[in-house]
Amino acid sequence: MAILKSVKKGAMLLILFFLFSLSSESQTFTEIRDAFQKSYIDEATGNYTEAAKSLRNIYSEQSYEINLRLGWLTYLTGSFTESRAYYSRAITLMPYSVESRFGYVYPAAAMGNWSEVIEQYEKILEITPNNSVAMHRLGLIYYGREDYTNAMKYFQKVVNLYPFDYDALSMLAWTNYRAGNLREARVLFQKALLNTPNGSSALEGLDLLK
Repeated sequence: MAILKSVKKGAMLLILFFLFSLSSESQTFTEIRDAFQKSYIDEATGNYTEAAKSLRNIYSEQSYEINLRLGWLTYLTGSFTESRAYYSRAITLMPYSVESRFGYVYPAAAMGNWSEVIEQYEKILEITPNNSVAMHRLGLIYYGREDYTNAMKYFQKVVNLYPFDYDALSMLAWTNYRAGNLREARVLFQKALLNTPNGSSALEGLDLLK
């Protein structure tokens, strides 16, 4: 029942958001579309500053799409604080948006704000509990911190969802290896190699277990 209420609330927010956006837009749709198109062309040629400039010229604080796009483009220019601000605005406009939270992670990680990165991944999992990308990345963070208990928790969930995924199996195998669960690690490395017979990570793991 709580989930149903949450979904209904999210849908209502989405409807109200688009109604508000359409009623408050100061530029014509053609101008906005042309600015987006130019930003894509400039991005494709590596001219990220000009790509961002095109959207700043039509900037609306209430536009989720512009804030999301500027978050990405300013990240590409190395303006991480500015990028994070645009992504934050996008999240505020669309709290159930997963793409904006994944986007926020880029500048946050570049700035070394790992607590914010973890917070966003955890929020993504509140919104989409079976999001394998968020779970895998959280597992990698905890693995890097040598917190194998938490790493294993996330990698196990990913493997339960994708039992034949090479990356998930390999990381769960390595986590078990580091935790001293050698038998489990061997089985998992072998399963990973059934997916990718020449997988270097799994082969390295098996060599260590000889």
